[in-house]
Formats: sequence, structure tokens, C-alpha cells
Amino acid sequence: MLSLVIFLPVAGAVVVALLPREHEHRAKWVAAGVSAVVLALVAFLFLDYDRDAAGFQFVDSATWIESDFSDFDLQFAVGLDGLSLPLVLLTAFLGLVAVLISWRIELRPKEYFAWLLVLETSLLGVFSALDFVLFFLFWEVELVPMYFLISVWGSGNRFYSAWKYVLYTFFGSAFMLVGILTLGFTAETFDIRELAQIQEIRDAIIPAWAIFTLIIAAFLIKLPIVPFHTWLPDAHTDAPTAVSVILAGVLLKMGGYGILRMSLSIMPDVARDASIWLAIIAAVSILYGAMMTLMQEDLKRLIAYSSVSHMGYVLLGASAIGTVGLTGASMQMLTHGLITGMLFVLVGMVYDRAHTRNISELSGLAHSMPFIAAMMVVAGLASLGLPSLAGFVSEVTVFLGTFEKHEALTIAGVIGIVFAAGYILWTIQRVFWGEADPKWESLPDATAWWERGPLLAMSLAILAIGVYPAVMMDLFESGVAPIAQRLG
Repeated sequence: MLSLVIFLPVAGAVVVALLPREHEHRAKWVAAGVSAVVLALVAFLFLDYDRDAAGFQFVDSATWIESDFSDFDLQFAVGLDGLSLPLVLLTAFLGLVAVLISWRIELRPKEYFAWLLVLETSLLGVFSALDFVLFFLFWEVELVPMYFLISVWGSGNRFYSAWKYVLYTFFGSAFMLVGILTLGFTAETFDIRELAQIQEIRDAIIPAWAIFTLIIAAFLIKLPIVPFHTWLPDAHTDAPTAVSVILAGVLLKMGGYGILRMSLSIMPDVARDASIWLAIIAAVSILYGAMMTLMQEDLKRLIAYSSVSHMGYVLLGASAIGTVGLTGASMQMLTHGLITGMLFVLVGMVYDRAHTRNISELSGLAHSMPFIAAMMVVAGLASLGLPSLAGFVSEVTVFLGTFEKHEALTIAGVIGIVFAAGYILWTIQRVFWGEADPKWESLPDATAWWERGPLLAMSLAILAIGVYPAVMMDLFESGVAPIAQRLG
């Protein structure tokens, strides 16, 4: 069933692409239907998952490529555990959100929705793959739809931003491929489950720390960390709203997931030695991203730089190499995906109506758009970590997990929260609660079902996780516990 979930979106993309030109307006309905079915199937897997059982569940496995030159073959192997299942659920949820908020797309809708569905398949595959080569292929497939979605349906300097995104990711992937091949041929397996059982990498042509560095480089670029973050603000600024939602909500999590699943789990000895360096990089990203956020005048760039800061908490939690820190890092990926995805939806709605994202030009929008303003307050307060909302749970767990091991760097992370409160409240006050500007009086509020529905669903998820985090926290803990055990 998991394979069906992964490849159903790409099958939907084929159906969309084959629609006659006179029926291309139906592309959005096909994409919405496929995305809804995928979400329903993932929800069924979530409910059917046995939280008391160890290891991967819903495993589909078959020999993919038989080798005549070595003793091992490549496998098509997919499965879910407590770490990957919530991220698959997040991908399916935001995939449907992305389709719904694209309801008014008029430029080449067939191609647009087809690429969105291909993108969803690649992301589901990354979080489900149990073979390192299969993981890499899904990782690379994602570049194609992202390039076209930004370069064709984006705005501003969209070709530059699309190519910058591709080149940064491809640069990191080249390093990762060398590391994967070296690791796989040395261990005589690319199976992630078997690699995670190896006590030590021996007889490799390069040292274990070099393999670790090659592989984690791709994940750090995708996360992203300073100074390899510059592709993110450009990509967000010029991407269409739905692509920004997927980019911030899911694509950045590929980097965090890779660090936890691959780098820490497969090479725990090197990870322990690198712990302090990962924590330093995390603290720099948190503080630099927060300070750069305070300087932004464009709403999209503001949220993009805030993502650099907030994803630093994922790396900070991972650097603790303990169950609590890893659980906090995992929760941060989930909550950041929901919160930042919601922020980008709201910014997109404001831009569609006001045709500007410049903070200095916007004022008093709450008078004409009360629903959008209320939703922005919910997302903003969650982003700065208000108790009872999702962001608070993940950040506190990260701090609890890292304080004992990296006390000073954890304090630096807490300072980042202070900055976050500053730029979030400042932005909301200026854009929505400032003095009413007569030129914005006629702006319509979000009234359509495909606008209000996603926002209300994301708000409910943010509140539910904030009030009762155990439903996700326990699941993540079961997934990262074996990783923490190896690191210990």
C-alpha cells in the first residue's frame, strides 16, 4: 500500500498531462482529488501504525537491480517508522493545501498541476526510501518539478532563482553521491536498515569522517545552514505561493531528515565527534537568520530568513545526540512545516489582493481582511513559540535536550526566540494593525472555500499539537530512540 501512496501522485500527473486542451480546467479537480486520496491513505497508515512495535512498518521490498559484479543488489525498498511517518503525513497534507491555494492558476494549468503532483511523489519517496540509492534518486527527481514551477510560474528574477536552487542542491548532491557510493561499496549494502546496524566503517578508501562530511554536506545545504542559505530567500521571493508552501513546509525537512536518518544513524562515532561543530553551526544559523529577518522589508523574504533561523533549531536538537534533543528536532520539522506553510499561504493571499509584499506600503489590512488578519495572528504567535501552540512544544523540547550538552549554544538559541518575537509582532502590527490606509479599504477578505479551508485546517493542526503534543511526540520518540541508542 505504501508504494501506491508514493506513486499515486505521479499517476495523477500523467492523467492531468493527457487531458485534452479544451478540458484543461479540470486539471485542478484531478490534482485535488488525487491529493485528497493520498492524504486519506496516509491518514489510514497513521492510524494503523503500531506504536508499540519496533522497526519499520508497511514495508514494500523487491530486487530492483541485480549486480553481476558484486555480492549485493539494489533494492526497491520503502517503509515507515516513527520518524518518517509524521513527515509523510505532513507532505500529503501540504500537497493538498498547495493544490487548493492554486485554484486560480490560469497559465498552463495542466503542466502546473502535473509538476505539483510529480513533486509530491518525489518527497514521499525521500521520506519512505529504505535503500540509500533509491533515496538519492527521489532526492534528485525533486529538482525537475521545482525548476519548472519556479521558472515558469514564478515572478521577478525567476530564472535566476530557479537555477540557483538547482545548482546549490546539485552541488550538495554531488558530494552526497560520492559518500553514498563509498559507504555502500565498503559495507557491501545500500540498505539503510543494514547500514544502521554496522558498528564501524572499515577499509574504506577515504576516512569515515570524510564520508560523513560528504553526505551531511548535502543535508546542510538543503536545511539550509549559513553560509549556504542564500538560495532560499531568492527561491521563496520568486516562487509562486504554493511552491513556497511546499519549499518551506517540506523540502527543507529533507535536510533535517537526512541528518537524523543517515548521518547520525549510520556513522554514530563520527557524529559524536562532530556534535560540537554541528551545535556551533546551528547557533550561528539561528542568530544570523533572526538578525537578517529583522532587516527585511519584503514579507516573503522575511519569512524565508526566519526559516533559516528556525531550521537551525533542528540542527541544534540533532547535535545533542540524545533522545530528547532528537525528538525536539523532529518535532521542529513538523511544526515549522505547518506554521511556515500557513504564513506563506497568508502572504500569498495578501499579495494577490494588494499586489505588493513591501511592509512599508502595507498598513491596517485587518480593517478590510479580518479573517486573514486573525489567521496571521495565529500563525505568527505559533512561530514565536507561544505556549499552547505547536511552535512552543518543539522549541522547548530542543532546549531541554541540548542544554546539558551545549549550555552556551542553547542560550544562543533562546536569544533567537527573542528576536523571533520582535520581528513577528513588529510585522503583524505594521501590516495588519497599523493605521488604516484608504487605498486598501476595498481589498476583499478570504471568503472562498479553497482559501478558508486550508487556513482553518492548518490552524486546527497547530492548536491540536500545541495542546496535546503527545500524539506526535511519542511517535517521533519511537523513531529516534534507536538512533539515540546507537549514538549513546
